[in-house]
Formats: sequence, C-alpha cells, structure tokens
Amino acid sequence: MKRAVWMMVLCAMVISLLPGRAHAVDLNVAGKSAVLIDIATGTVLYESNSHEPLAPASVTKVMTMLLIMEAVDSGRISWDDMVTASEAASAKGGSQIYLKAGETMTVREMVKSIAVSSANDCACAMAEHIAGSEAAFVEMMNAKAKELGMADTKFVNCTGLDDDDSAKEHRTSAYDIALMSRELLKNHPDITQFTTIWMDTVRNGAFGLANTNKLIRFYSGATGLKTGFTSGAGYCLSASAEREGLGLIAVVMGCATSQDRFSACKSMLDYGFANYALVSPELTEEAAVPVKLGAEETIRVKLGEDPTLLIDKAQRASVSTDIVLDESVTAPVSEGQRLGTMTVRSGEQILSQVPLVAEKAVPRLTWGDLFWKVLRQTAMGRQPSDADNA
Repeated sequence: MKRAVWMMVLCAMVISLLPGRAHAVDLNVAGKSAVLIDIATGTVLYESNSHEPLAPASVTKVMTMLLIMEAVDSGRISWDDMVTASEAASAKGGSQIYLKAGETMTVREMVKSIAVSSANDCACAMAEHIAGSEAAFVEMMNAKAKELGMADTKFVNCTGLDDDDSAKEHRTSAYDIALMSRELLKNHPDITQFTTIWMDTVRNGAFGLANTNKLIRFYSGATGLKTGFTSGAGYCLSASAEREGLGLIAVVMGCATSQDRFSACKSMLDYGFANYALVSPELTEEAAVPVKLGAEETIRVKLGEDPTLLIDKAQRASVSTDIVLDESVTAPVSEGQRLGTMTVRSGEQILSQVPLVAEKAVPRLTWGDLFWKVLRQTAMGRQPSDADNA
C-alpha cells in the first residue's frame, strides 16, 4: 500500500514538471479565473479555473488590436490612413474619445486611443475601416480565435460592451485571452509603443488620454496590455511585463474591484519573474560538415528549430550545450537536411535536443565537374583525395 502511494506521488511530481504544465502553487489571487504564461514558449506557469468562459469586457480589444496590427504589418492599411467615424461608431457608449460622425483621425491616433483609453468609438471605427462593418470584423475576430485554438471563445462585438441581449453570448476565458495576448505581443511587438503610454493626447493636444492600466506606471518592466470592466464582467486585466529577456502575461477575470485585478496580476508576474528564466542557446562557432562529391567542400549548419527554453531560475547558471556533427555528408545535400544535434543540459539533466540542419542546398558534382577538378589538381601536382574518389 505504501509503495502504491509513493508511486502516485512520484508520478504527480513528474507530470507537474512537464513543459506546458502549471506548477502546483496556490497564489490565492482574486477573481473568478486567472492564468500566467510566458510569451516565448506559451508555457502555463499558473492557472486557476482558466478555461471557464466569462464576459471579458474591454479585454476583448486585445483581439481588435491584433487584427488592426495584422492589417498594418501586412500593408493593407498604414498608420497615416485617415479613418472616418460613422454614426454607429460615434454612438458607442462606455469609454470613448467622443468621436463625432464624419470626424476623421489617423489609424495611429485611433490605435493610441484604443490602447490607452479603451475607446469604444475608435474600436468600432477601425473595425468598419478594416472589414466594412463591425459584424464583418467580428467574423474575422472569431476566425482568428479559431486559428489560435481559442476553444472557449465567442465574440459578438469588437468592444466588449454588454449593452444588448447578444452580449450575453460574448464570452472568452483567461487562457484564451492569454493566447491572443501572446500572439499580439510576440508577432506584433510595435503595439507596445501604444500600450506602454501612461498619458498622452489626440486631436493636436486637445483631448487627453490616461492609461487605464495602472501597472504601466507602477510595475517595473510592464509592457501592457488591456483592462476591462462592465457591471456584468467585473474587473478584468491582461497584464504583460518583461524582465531580463523573460516576457510574461498574467490574466485575471471577474474581480470585485479594480485594485483586486492589479494585485492579482502583480502577484502572478512576481511569481513568474522570481522562479523562471528564459535561455536561448546559440551556435557559438561556425559549425560545418565536410561534403563529399559536392559543389562546395563544406556546408555550414544552423539550428533546425527555436532552442528557447523556459527553466527554473536556479538552473540558469548550470546550462551548457554540446554539439555533435556528422563526420561528413555525401552530395547532394538538401537545405534543412539534418546533420547533427545540439544537446542542452543543466548539469547532467538533458533539457532539450535541437536538430542542426544544412544552412543551404549543395548540389552533387557532375562527371564533367569531377573530370575538370581532377585535371586541375593533377596539373597543380596534387593527388586526388579520398573525397574526390568517393
């Protein structure tokens, strides 16, 4: 009986240490739901009821900003494009900058207003500018959510407002918010030029903006991201921060007070920065493999996949790498062909094994190439090598 109990305990310990699993720690954070992930690998470091679909309020605008950034970065729209506010946009309630129907503003000013002051009117105007209507934009939001694996999510608007019956279906989870927040920060980092603003203005200084995310001023390394509040959703927050190369996202939903959401995310971020570190092993030398019968005598290798690892902070000083390469390879060599392995260790523990692959393709020498190569070597008084005769 005792042996069986010990086996169960051992299995639980092993499972808790697997990549992508949250450690069993009770941070006692406020709110109905919470999660902490790292940006580089997406590993869940802490979670509490993280998959329950809940009303997200204005944290919805993380997805709105993600689709705007995709449009900007792909060249479909530019920062200097002028956006005209419709009647529908100007009629949005809640947080706003009081756009008038027909008023124009640049994409840059619109995004700044959304990121800093959670402007619902600007979110609607941008949705219409990109998709033609808010309804069409919401279809894009749900398609993107499906692409990202946000299985707990259904969007019905681009703002998070719960001002009509349809908003009862507008739901997402803390985990799904973390997924879309990670996508935004990892692949569109320019958004932080707006999400890190504490105070600013639009309309040539005539209208002031103040960030609703107080962590931007009071938490070291804060990079964003988005607050939310309605009476139905409670106080929500997706908070991001970076220290020593480690980027984290903490999400909390359904808090009773604004202070509760900031305290909850601060506790999760503090826990992450205190206990984890990011390492990105690199090839420190120009590793190459000799090529037999190839148009080039050697082929350089590169990392075949991202070697970035999230590790316990205590392991960071003991991380080392070993490289093993094939003695040689016979042409033709394909780009990406595996030619070795980089093993990452912490002491004697193997953390990962990263494939090393050919940096480019190397074609095989033709019979004519071989003939002229041997002829040149003979003329120079050099005997053909084993590689020439292979």
